[in-house]
Amino acid sequence: MPQTSELRPEADSSGLARYFRVLGDPTRLRLVEALLERERSVGELVGLLGVPQSRVSNHLACLRWCRVAESERHGREVRYRITDPGIGALLQLARALSADKREYLASCGRIGPDWI
Repeated sequence: MPQTSELRPEADSSGLARYFRVLGDPTRLRLVEALLERERSVGELVGLLGVPQSRVSNHLACLRWCRVAESERHGREVRYRITDPGIGALLQLARALSADKREYLASCGRIGPDWI
């Protein structure tokens, strides 16, 4: 166990925790996975995820603000893509680490009901 003097500053831990919160929302996670495959428009993402356009746009705004995704206008269409392909490796590692714990994670009442 690390000694107190070895702990990271609170701001560092807070920023990292917020990074994981960005990826911790099921809709945002599905958006990230879709954008890791290729860049897409809002309309494509709405059709793929089957959620309302307003929800997709709201989550994309979060991903853009947090610099997980970026957008580029092509005429009347805006295309979104992931800014760092290393996020794919992070998700792959998370899947491997959680593989034998997903049932317990899904039933954990301490994390929150939207975790499932």
